[in-house]
Amino acid sequence: MPKHRIFAMAFAKVYPMYVQKAERKNRTKEEVDQVIRWLTGYDQAGLERQIEQEKDLEAFFAEAPAMNPNSALIKGVVCGVRVEEVDDPLMQKIRYLDKLVDELAKGRKMEKILRQQD
Repeated sequence: MPKHRIFAMAFAKVYPMYVQKAERKNRTKEEVDQVIRWLTGYDQAGLERQIEQEKDLEAFFAEAPAMNPNSALIKGVVCGVRVEEVDDPLMQKIRYLDKLVDELAKGRKMEKILRQQD
């Protein structure tokens, strides 16, 4: 089966769309970065390096220092698909990130977005 074309898309092309979506709802670029860092384990310098080097989404997630173990707690629907039911591991990571940015744009509290336990 051929790879999905989104895997070859540069993270640097998707990132501004995440920021725009958040900013339209009065959230900040810093909050988008925080969500991405939480999910992937990148520090800010590593995240910026990925953007500068225009890594594709496949490389962006493959090179992520550590996916957050609480990412399995991300549930819900993105583009009509339940993120917890996505079979392809890379596509699931992309959908996790989409879902987190959606939650940010919808005004959800950061503690809830980052799945912080009580």
